[in-house]
Amino acid sequence: MILFSNRNAWLYLTFLFIGLNACSSEMPLEEPQATEVANQRLSPVPASGTVMMQAFYWDVPAGGNWWEEVSTKIPSWNHAGISSIWLPPFSKAQNGPYSMGYDPMDYFDLGEFNQMGSVETRFGSKNELLNLINTAHTYNIEVIADIVINHNSGGNLEQNIFTGTNTWTNFTPASGKFNRTMYDFHPNDQHTHDWGVFGGYPDLCHHKTYVQDWLWKTDYSVANFYKTIGVDGWRFDYVKGFEPWVVKDWIHHNGGFAVGENWDGNAETLEWWANEANASAFDFACYYAMNDAFDGNDLNKLNSDMLWKRNAYKAVTFVTNHDTDEIWNKNLAYAYILTHEGYPCIFYSDYEEWLDKNKLNNLIWIHNNLATGNTSILYTDNDEYVARRNGYGSAPGLVVYLNNADFWQERWIETNWSNTAIKDYSGHSAWMPTTQSGKWVKIQAPPKSYSIWSIK
Repeated sequence: MILFSNRNAWLYLTFLFIGLNACSSEMPLEEPQATEVANQRLSPVPASGTVMMQAFYWDVPAGGNWWEEVSTKIPSWNHAGISSIWLPPFSKAQNGPYSMGYDPMDYFDLGEFNQMGSVETRFGSKNELLNLINTAHTYNIEVIADIVINHNSGGNLEQNIFTGTNTWTNFTPASGKFNRTMYDFHPNDQHTHDWGVFGGYPDLCHHKTYVQDWLWKTDYSVANFYKTIGVDGWRFDYVKGFEPWVVKDWIHHNGGFAVGENWDGNAETLEWWANEANASAFDFACYYAMNDAFDGNDLNKLNSDMLWKRNAYKAVTFVTNHDTDEIWNKNLAYAYILTHEGYPCIFYSDYEEWLDKNKLNNLIWIHNNLATGNTSILYTDNDEYVARRNGYGSAPGLVVYLNNADFWQERWIETNWSNTAIKDYSGHSAWMPTTQSGKWVKIQAPPKSYSIWSIK
């Protein structure tokens, strides 16, 4: 396996998709009313064939068993078409065996040093983490590490000459690596502040050469250490706390896929940050639009500006994560992100506990095999949304029909195909209509659900 190749190869499932019963289509009785209204990209965007799994949730069980638990999921996730897993911050943090990792203390302690009240982290030991990474790689699944470099926690008190107070900025980690003092945090003798402070924690100064060297620039850096254990990419936490050049320089020195948590609903802001950081960003603009659309009963909101519409290669789309869970109609939301452009991320609890896993697996298959090409929005109103993926090369694309009403709905739409039999790959409709010579066809969608159409 070549580490840190940003794979663009498509990942295909091996299971057999069951066909649906045939049903003939009617001819239109009147001129079809659907109109193509939005979002044509200037160049074709092929499906990435990649789906990310956020392999944790907030307050996963403590006790050091999480790495082993995730390892048991890898074969079935691979079979379903998952191509990468995003792991929580896995170094030793202030709260030791109880920490979710977002209060980092010793970046080089992966669960092998007795400090902060434990040897293991909340998730397990270093060996268990390495076994998980090796298992993921055996199944051709990449590992994305959660990187928390805005702030630190767990230091000792020292008299701070820059603040005139005592601050928790004296770090002497048990690993013996990346000792820190007041000179490495804000304010200091070189730099007074950056973009943001989180929770009152000591705020790392990325302008300090010493900090840069230890975090990402040298052979002994945190980034290089994580690469040596098999990390393939990075999820940067709270990037509003520091300038985007930090992420850009990290990637320049270390490579790998990178996505930033820029918690902002403005698509223009997300695009700006992604371009400045030379990284992807979580598409919060898409997230908030889906919440307004599906829970607010107005699917016109899906016409809103989103990062994936501006640059699909930079957008990581999601329905929920460990910090936020506002969308109630998740079935429609997952049908949306897994049929549209962008790099979709599935939340562990949605997949393993809360939703129908078979339906999610079906959507993953559709994403990896059918969701190709740029996107045309064909119709929207309060409770209907129809969009077409226009295909790419020999891949046919699809039509997705979202129905937020309490009853079945039908609509004439223009497809990619003339005189071609199509079917609903979601399995919700038994229709198997044939498109007309002008590519028009009538499709249907069940209440509070969806249908996804492509050639038989």
